[in-house]
Amino acid sequence: EFRRYCSWLWAIDSYTDYEGKIIYHSGARGFSDVIWSVESHKKHSHVTFTYDSFENEQGTYLNYLLSWKTKVSVTYMLIGTHEFGVKMIAKQVDKATPVNLAQHTYWNLRGHNSGDILSHTVQIFGSHITPVDKLLIPTGEIISVKGTPYDFLEPKKVGSQIQEGLYDMNYVLDKSFQKHLSKAAVVIDPVSGRKLELWSNQLGLQFYTSGQLNATKGKDEALYGKHAGIALETKGFPDSVNYPYFPSQIVKPGEIYEHTMLYKFTAN
Repeated sequence: EFRRYCSWLWAIDSYTDYEGKIIYHSGARGFSDVIWSVESHKKHSHVTFTYDSFENEQGTYLNYLLSWKTKVSVTYMLIGTHEFGVKMIAKQVDKATPVNLAQHTYWNLRGHNSGDILSHTVQIFGSHITPVDKLLIPTGEIISVKGTPYDFLEPKKVGSQIQEGLYDMNYVLDKSFQKHLSKAAVVIDPVSGRKLELWSNQLGLQFYTSGQLNATKGKDEALYGKHAGIALETKGFPDSVNYPYFPSQIVKPGEIYEHTMLYKFTAN
């Protein structure tokens, strides 16, 4: 999925868009809504899916921005008995394009249909955030979490300082090298004793606690309500195309975008 952008001004290879539209997760045809091909698979090991995004696929209002040909692959890997890996790769065919893919899994370590995650303990290895406006678009600032409800540098219950019914914020992860995996977050459910560690090579982490869910129907006809799960989406910074001091998400022809995640599970 392409992350959150406000396209009031984009200039890539002399093309500019002034339409003032806001893009959440993708353009007109997100990668979550297309049919992927299976490239390879091995039982108890991995499966790799591929998709070739064609020119203008993301909608005519984004003619010069998200519509160029992009070859994408995602591999899901079982690593041992307690680890799960995801690798996303994107290659540009002809023109530069912003690429910012995310894995939007919701986690409730207590199990399916077990209520909310407000008692889950979370630790995020990011000492800064990119605050947003009322439309959830970054303001361009990078501020410290110290002294705010967004401070999860030490383990803290999700519900202990939750503001306005939800967390939905990009964290600037404390890491030096984008290509190296580093620990992004830890989640623990005190009831089941289950623990999740998330490692990634990305510089940002979107922390979302499902504050906008409202009786969303899930498997076995379960209804997922407010705060039913936690999303930990490693990625680049949202709206980076409009702030040159944010790490760039522009992928040019011949360049390769690579996004790796590693999930480690344990239980007490």
